[in-house]
Amino acid sequence: MMYHSKITGLGFYVPDHVVTNADLAQLMDTNDEWIQERTGIKERRHVIRGEDTTTSMGVKAARVAIERAQIDKEAIDFIIFATLSPDYYFPGPGVLVQRELGLKTVGALDIRNQCSGFIYALSIADQYIKTGMYQNVLIIGSELHSQGLDMTTRGRGVSVIFGDGAGAAIVSREVDNTKGILSTHLHSEGQYAEELALIAPGMGKRWVTDIIQDNDPNDESYFPYMNGQLVFKNAVVRFTEVINEGLQANDLAVTDIDMLIPHQANLRIAQFIQQKFRLNDSQVYNNIMRYGNTTAASIPIALTEAWEQGKIKSGDLVVLAAFGSGFTWGSAIIRW
Repeated sequence: MMYHSKITGLGFYVPDHVVTNADLAQLMDTNDEWIQERTGIKERRHVIRGEDTTTSMGVKAARVAIERAQIDKEAIDFIIFATLSPDYYFPGPGVLVQRELGLKTVGALDIRNQCSGFIYALSIADQYIKTGMYQNVLIIGSELHSQGLDMTTRGRGVSVIFGDGAGAAIVSREVDNTKGILSTHLHSEGQYAEELALIAPGMGKRWVTDIIQDNDPNDESYFPYMNGQLVFKNAVVRFTEVINEGLQANDLAVTDIDMLIPHQANLRIAQFIQQKFRLNDSQVYNNIMRYGNTTAASIPIALTEAWEQGKIKSGDLVVLAAFGSGFTWGSAIIRW
């Protein structure tokens, strides 16, 4: 028997500490106009060191999602945690969530698909539930970028973009085959792996011992690198392809979309996609202007906000789409 899966609970958490473009201008040669023109971002949230971690933010978002799903935490069968910024190099944050929530010894899976992480997590949860293996899966996307960015003029092209935060969802078994996750679509193209990457620490290039031994203040290998123009060019193509792929797989048209929630990478990318599909402002939800790019957390944060604001209603067709480091990209087609 093939089951169906549905998102039954959503939650998100962002730190209280707001960092404006003017605040960043105190640290590097930049200004509000320069940042908004290129990214659409006005402010983002950064953790206060010692107050939050990737895991603790994920746990806070998860508690809200569990409550809204109206299930006991003991009903959770599996944990999937998407992040590029784990608390530790190993173990991953999935087991830390299991510990913090006091769950029984359920499985915990960590996935490293960066900006596409939540879509990949949703797809995995969907397959586990469809095959009958699990009934309730907790998925989390959480990122703590701020402590790993080059907050100087040298790093401004990347550092102004990213923010901290977490989003979570409970994906549960659904008997109504007309509701829930209709399909997910995943892709990768490693040809461009180094065009959006953080090379060190890594076993292949520079490990921690190399960094410590060299003690080189000009070593940029442990800061993120992004070829912004190439990422933008690929993103707008892949977003378009993977959204169309999802619609075609379900015999749907662009006119059927009630809400598109794209990964919040850059407001210019989202606006390009909106124009390409001829969607109006009420059909696309963006919040990058307030939170920046929170990578794996961006879609669940935006999805939760859109739902909280009543922009997503029962029966709506919701499309999620992401593109990022890897390159990886994906989409999910959901009947709410």
